[in-house]
Amino acid sequence: MATWQCVKNCGACCYLEPKERPELDQYLSPEELKHYLSLVGPDGWCLNYDRSARECRIYDERPRFCRVEADVFVELYDIEAEELNDFAIDCCVQHIEDMYGPESPEMNRFNQAVGVEAN
Repeated sequence: MATWQCVKNCGACCYLEPKERPELDQYLSPEELKHYLSLVGPDGWCLNYDRSARECRIYDERPRFCRVEADVFVELYDIEAEELNDFAIDCCVQHIEDMYGPESPEMNRFNQAVGVEAN
């Protein structure tokens, strides 16, 4: 069984361009939406994402909406805890494909780390 995990040196989820996520106001509170929008840089990437190191500079203190945790996903996205693993894997696959491509080194590392067979 595949088990979700965050893969270092990826950062696909750190591309925050609001045009790519038009439903933000449906699951973020007005305060969270304001915070989210304040993190978006001119190039669409999170201001806290270190592009050269390819990692979050505030990972341990990152906002709630950046956390893949059961209680967050239940509250924000109505995803039950038992569905979180598969949902998180699907989200990562989609983001990695969008940012780097389905045959990218990032996708290969993710698939290997979580135990997903490549397409």
